[in-house]
Amino acid sequence: MMARLLARACCPKALPQGPRCPPGSVTARAWSNGPLTAYMPEAVAFPKPKDHQGLYKVSVEQGDAFWGALGRSRLTWITPFHSVQDCDLHQGRVSWFLGGQLNVSVNCLDRHVHVAPDKVALIWEKDEPGEEVQVTYRELLELTCRLGNTLKRQGVKRGDRVTIYMPPCPLAVASMLACARIGAVHAVVFAGFSAESLADRIQDAQSETVITVNQGLRGGKVIELKKTVDQAVKQCPGVKRILVSMRTDSKVPMTALDVLLEEEMMKEDACCEPAAMDSEDMLFLLYTSGSTGKPKGLVHSQAGYLLFAALTHKYVFNYQDRDIFGCVADIGWITGHTYVVYGPLCNGGTTVLFESTPIHPNPGRYWETVERLKINQFYGAPTAIRLLLRYGDEWVKKYDRSSLKVLGSVGEPINKEAWEWYFHVVGETRCPVVDTWWQTETGGICISPRPSNPGAKILPGMAMRPFFGISPSLLDDKGNVLLENNISGALCISQAWPGMARTIYNDHKRFLETYLTPYPGFFFTGDGVYRTSEGYYQLTGRLDDIINISGHRLGTAEVEDIVNHHVAVAESAVIGYPHEIKGEGAYVFVVLKKDSGYTQETLTAELQELISKKIAKYAAPEYVQVTHRLPKTRSGKIMRRVLRKIVEDKATELGDLTTLDDHEAVQQIIEGHKLLVEGWKSC
Repeated sequence: MMARLLARACCPKALPQGPRCPPGSVTARAWSNGPLTAYMPEAVAFPKPKDHQGLYKVSVEQGDAFWGALGRSRLTWITPFHSVQDCDLHQGRVSWFLGGQLNVSVNCLDRHVHVAPDKVALIWEKDEPGEEVQVTYRELLELTCRLGNTLKRQGVKRGDRVTIYMPPCPLAVASMLACARIGAVHAVVFAGFSAESLADRIQDAQSETVITVNQGLRGGKVIELKKTVDQAVKQCPGVKRILVSMRTDSKVPMTALDVLLEEEMMKEDACCEPAAMDSEDMLFLLYTSGSTGKPKGLVHSQAGYLLFAALTHKYVFNYQDRDIFGCVADIGWITGHTYVVYGPLCNGGTTVLFESTPIHPNPGRYWETVERLKINQFYGAPTAIRLLLRYGDEWVKKYDRSSLKVLGSVGEPINKEAWEWYFHVVGETRCPVVDTWWQTETGGICISPRPSNPGAKILPGMAMRPFFGISPSLLDDKGNVLLENNISGALCISQAWPGMARTIYNDHKRFLETYLTPYPGFFFTGDGVYRTSEGYYQLTGRLDDIINISGHRLGTAEVEDIVNHHVAVAESAVIGYPHEIKGEGAYVFVVLKKDSGYTQETLTAELQELISKKIAKYAAPEYVQVTHRLPKTRSGKIMRRVLRKIVEDKATELGDLTTLDDHEAVQQIIEGHKLLVEGWKSC
């Protein structure tokens, strides 16, 4: 059915005759000491900056001039904006490109079809190795238009929220873009969430429409996604329709709510008039975990988000026309939204949709994919890098990686050992590693080693430099701004930027209390950061991951970095636990490399000595527990709150575990913890 849809030619009427793709979005070259205007053509309008630092200074000191020039040249407008911004973090007011109207799908599809209709937009790297599917811009536009018309025929209106519960595939991307085309708001839910979690998000978004697939495939396993949706909608009486795409040939039980998506799309016209959307209209909702346990539906708007996505994609990764961009994140997360879909497509690029896992059918999957697809930029998570490091170098060196130009990491701070392995083994010291810091809330990358002046140094495991328009500030517990270097504090951002989230859906009060009230006049990220003596930024972990030992504040990421340097350690997690003398102590969970030969006792002694030497004696952990696996979400993030409950002897209060990847791992950790503590007490 997908082949039949892709075989149809796109109707010329589907292409609005607006401005063509602006030169700045596709022809800006890599900067290597040549003219700055070749690197950023809009720089001609600025007061003669001579280098990257000069451009950055313009972006934070003359934001209206900087973002106004880029907004006009990089985006295609239906109605031009009359004001660049109206922002006041004190009041929680953030608006960009006021008066402007545009359509995001036109910026991601139509304008590129005018220029290069047969250029490949998507490469779908299916779960089955070697079975990639290429989709051109013309074909993706047609899928989007047919799907948009299907949604309208089903009763979806402008402003309606549409929940998308799909694995990475062309129709998932088309679903997002179809919503954008008709003015609906998409809410993508990671296709690993349970029925209960899905129901919570459908209810909060007040979705009447759900788009899903009959089954998913991941790591060689069949995932019953339609069955999960059926269970979820039993708790969601507001759902009126479920559009079902056929990812596999297997038939699944259908209900009165179900509509076969491909069959309906085939009936529709390949022309769909794009809605004229105000710059600040909602583009999508994306749910992220909150400290209260209730997911937060963060709202991103149209123009500002799209511009920030395109710029960060272009300049952090030095993306050039005809490059193949390989971000292996799932589309259910913000990384997938920004660097699989919107950033690359706005830039007219070719982007990879990765459906599988790093170790299916073997630990060489990433690198075989790099060789076969000739990927130029590879962007993945440190947890996957650490996992593959355990399997040794041979799985990497087996494949040709000469196409790679840039490596990136995302999701959490990357420890130095993983960074070194990534740089030396995967990238053969040819490829800069960009350790990027950003969040669902920020919309795109905010701190990264690149962009920078040509040849500027990159330090292992450090995000380093703020992106254009990002003005980081360090604040202490009393709200004082820390101006000096060689100091740690709460990471805040002192001025609004186009890509930031605007609110929490239906709960602006919570948005203000979470991000803008803690430090008035600043956006509070919730992360701790260290500013080096040279003024570079190194993330130290969430502020709720700070351990206070005898009055000393210690970031868990800092301890983990040292632990992960041990020759026997593959991965670790450090948790604070109540200590009757010190207030808090450090408890270390460790996953060993295969055949390391270390016992828990020997490892404990060596780690205590190593941490004492690298930080201080007070930082040495009382407990080191060796385990086979750490509890992780299906996206690979360590569930530290679960570990924290275990070390606090509150294993009966673990809370919602619907996103947990391996429930057996938790039970093994609970049992190991009991044995370790009982053994310690008996000594």
